[in-house]
Amino acid sequence: MASDLTAHTTREPKRIAFVVMLMGISTLSPFAMNIYLPSVDGMMSAFSATAAEIQLTLAFYFIAIAVAQIFLGPISDQFGRRPVIVAGMVLFVIGSVLCLMAPTVEALIAARIVQAIGGGAGLVLARAIVRDVYGRDKAASMIGYVAMGMAVAPTIGPAIGGFLDAHYGWRGGFVLMLIFGIGVTICAWLFLPETNQHKKAVSLKQIGQGYADLFKEKMFWVFCGASTFMAWLYFAYLGGAPFVAAGVFNMAPAEIGLYLMVVSIGYIIGNFITGRIAARAGIARMIALGVITGVFGVSLLVVGTLTDSLTGPLFFMPMFFIGLGNGLGIPSAISGAVSIRPDLAGTASGMLSFLQVGAGALVSSAVAYMFSADIAGGGEMPMILVMVVGGVFGLACVLAVFLGERQDTQYEDR
Repeated sequence: MASDLTAHTTREPKRIAFVVMLMGISTLSPFAMNIYLPSVDGMMSAFSATAAEIQLTLAFYFIAIAVAQIFLGPISDQFGRRPVIVAGMVLFVIGSVLCLMAPTVEALIAARIVQAIGGGAGLVLARAIVRDVYGRDKAASMIGYVAMGMAVAPTIGPAIGGFLDAHYGWRGGFVLMLIFGIGVTICAWLFLPETNQHKKAVSLKQIGQGYADLFKEKMFWVFCGASTFMAWLYFAYLGGAPFVAAGVFNMAPAEIGLYLMVVSIGYIIGNFITGRIAARAGIARMIALGVITGVFGVSLLVVGTLTDSLTGPLFFMPMFFIGLGNGLGIPSAISGAVSIRPDLAGTASGMLSFLQVGAGALVSSAVAYMFSADIAGGGEMPMILVMVVGGVFGLACVLAVFLGERQDTQYEDR
């Protein structure tokens, strides 16, 4: 594994303005992801579409982000972070305009794909930019701060979307995203510095070679595994919690929406703590703390289920620790993954995001299917079983992280 950088790889920008800009760039896509969900009924009426057809606007958004990030990272390794992000923000604005103008649900789905590809540039490259500027441990702290914005967006997005829908109809949320996108695009064009100091010509063959080189790095997979399995816990919860809350605990939609904020609050707190202590604690300890905190939350759910003591509120409270663990550990796992090969930071960030989003989509869909098909006894059991599996693999990745760090230290001491 590449040794940590003791000096910045490029001149450090003014920190507050730099972090705020990265938060805006990386928040755009998560904000657009769910701000329109309260408008589903209005969109069904406007397009004479079914709920399943409207749901495809979200499904294809996820797919577009996952696929695009495989290529956006390597492209930024060749042309630089700044031009790719600016182009992505412009594409996001175009996609938002197309959403507003869409005459059919099929056109809306296509516009959402354009919007997702553009917004995905900021989502993946904000991480690579942080690693360009800071050493590995410091990068974990900065990614923690940036991720706070990414956590806030999906928390408040539906509430804002509901308010806009009540006053302006289903287009209200898309108008806000258009305004937000234009603002971020202008700021990126005027103020975002180029941070990639390892530019190199990249062809499709070289992109494939870059991934091949990266895949040979065992610690890259270890860090990716740690990040993915921490996210696994969250996506399993996301796939099962609404069904369990409504079907098992008979909770009203408004009540469910309120409790769904618990995991995001935990994530925000975890990101803040990471920003404060990760540089001193080191990424191995932060990853371990994150995974153990998440597993503790899963353990509370297991105990509550085995003792038949869960209620609606008690079902959601352990989710706070899932979010807290993700906030504590994922930024450090990301920092570790993109630090393995600094010259392939964009490629590493793209692949990491693809694995997280892809695994998350599979896990959440699997839990939802298991619940609806009454597999594993129904109720909360399908969700908990999937979370237990993720927790076990997460702990295995923690052990591998410490073994890898120990071997790296022994190598550097020779």
